[in-house]
Amino acid sequence: MQLPPFRLERFFAEHEFTAPRLLCASDGETLSVADLFALVPGAEAGLSRLRLGYTDSRGAPELREAIAELYESISPDDVLVHVGAEEAIYTFMAATLCPGDAVVVPTPCYQSLTDVAVGLGAHASAWLCDPAWGFAPDMAELGALLGGRAKALVLNFPHNPTGYMPTPEVFASMLEMARERGARVFSDEVYRFSEADGVAPLPAACDLDDRAVSLGVMSKSFGLAGLRVGWAACRDREQLARMAAVKDYLSICGSAVSEYLAVCALRAREALLGRMRELLGRNRALLADFFHARAGMFHFVPPRGGLTAFPGLVSGDADAFCRAALDEAGLLLLPGRLYGAQWPERFRIGFGRTDFAENLKTLGEFCQFWDAARA
Repeated sequence: MQLPPFRLERFFAEHEFTAPRLLCASDGETLSVADLFALVPGAEAGLSRLRLGYTDSRGAPELREAIAELYESISPDDVLVHVGAEEAIYTFMAATLCPGDAVVVPTPCYQSLTDVAVGLGAHASAWLCDPAWGFAPDMAELGALLGGRAKALVLNFPHNPTGYMPTPEVFASMLEMARERGARVFSDEVYRFSEADGVAPLPAACDLDDRAVSLGVMSKSFGLAGLRVGWAACRDREQLARMAAVKDYLSICGSAVSEYLAVCALRAREALLGRMRELLGRNRALLADFFHARAGMFHFVPPRGGLTAFPGLVSGDADAFCRAALDEAGLLLLPGRLYGAQWPERFRIGFGRTDFAENLKTLGEFCQFWDAARA
């Protein structure tokens, strides 16, 4: 299997820990172990008793129980824990696709959602999230893309990087179209629980369709990226078994400490998700005000969910804009070309961190410099 360089991850490997100001992060503001323990009585003492052997390859029973509580129809045996969400994307693709198969994937997207499939010899058809429609994909196009031969349909809502979300009714229609054509749905739901105020949350795909696989992770709405805990939830246990067989060649099992801390976080989920909702609400308002005040400089679609937005320059190249922002202001923005050559004017901005207001102010100052330099 041949995989190309992961453009986005190589970009972060070069810049994430050296740039003075990070303004494109896709994860949420984190907290310390002490802060987490303060939310869960007895958690610190429990960690001191934890034995540091191998864990259950499916995930610790307590963790799978806690994850199952996030869904309406999922039991612990319908959950397969992974090391982060990336591993679950890989196990799904490897367990589902064969050379010559077809998969439909919204674009722009996280690169592994297409390139793992292509590396396995499958064909990935792009389903455009159209900025002219607020990044909504064309439902009329979906049927033609699925045809009668697509093996899988990838969904990702709230969408990375645009923040688009369909209504629950449209989301259900997507699943129904896939079901009618025999395509299995892989629903990337890592931004679940981060909907904007007034936006209806979506049901999990695995609750609507017993063949669908829902992807979850602790890094986004929970703000615990350092745990590296993700999972797949699906009522089709044969599909989970095939994914588990692939996982045997990867991590095999997770970290006992990470899984213990993930259980603690899920027991305190209302506090953690409430904390993130409050932060995102403040930052979304700042984000909207910033771009509306600069409508002559940027195209902007307010994100309906998630922790990122995908604005674009009215004129100019986003690669040059992002390079100058880093060189002149120490601000790291993510150029849209990392999502594909068709997004040269766009860039990703992340608003899930507590330093967002300060960094946005710096971006405003840089915009004045950029305008003056181009005048």
